[in-house]
Amino acid sequence: MNNSITDIFFDLDHTLWDFDKNSGLTFEYIFKKNALNVSLETFLKHYEPINLKYWKLYREEQIDKESLRFQRLNETFNAINVKVEPELIYKLSEDYIKYLTTHNHIFEGTIELLDYLKPKYRLHIITNGFEEVQQHKLEKSKIDHYFETVTNSEMVGVKKPNPLMFNFALDLAKTTKENSIMIGDNYEADILGALNMGLDAICFNYHKVSIDSSIKQVNHLLELKAFF
Repeated sequence: MNNSITDIFFDLDHTLWDFDKNSGLTFEYIFKKNALNVSLETFLKHYEPINLKYWKLYREEQIDKESLRFQRLNETFNAINVKVEPELIYKLSEDYIKYLTTHNHIFEGTIELLDYLKPKYRLHIITNGFEEVQQHKLEKSKIDHYFETVTNSEMVGVKKPNPLMFNFALDLAKTTKENSIMIGDNYEADILGALNMGLDAICFNYHKVSIDSSIKQVNHLLELKAFF
């Protein structure tokens, strides 16, 4: 590794914060709260890829936040042939955001890794997630104190992989791309986004997808210790 690294930028969802687990628990709660009789397992099986599709559209500025929140639910209910009125979908989308951070599971090894890195590097978050939610995730999972800065896409007006997002984060952290590295799960947004603007990157291959062998990658967070 480049021994001039002083600053490490982490993605949050699917990298440190266990989004799929916390999301599933939230849906379980809000379905009961709204008396919606749906198989959670069936719903999540369809929802997870649909959600990723809409996040890609959101990253590419093809839809806005409100459309993302409504359409991902609407399409999932259609896919599992469950009739849900638009009013209830809007209510569920609001409840989902409201209650998502009542569950705050982080990936195995997160605390050990951050404890290992914190004395030697300045740590930061750079996320495409919604501003009102991401800070709560950090605080309620008790990892906010590890990070010097938090950059979210709503602060910048663009989203990863847009280079403006990374440059904003670097400026906020008062560092340079030569002295920094990005760690994230999303190959397109985190890894290619960083590499394409000259920022080194390591993929946390949480999704266990096949990626270019030239890309630095790990399957477990604690494997990152070998790089630092």
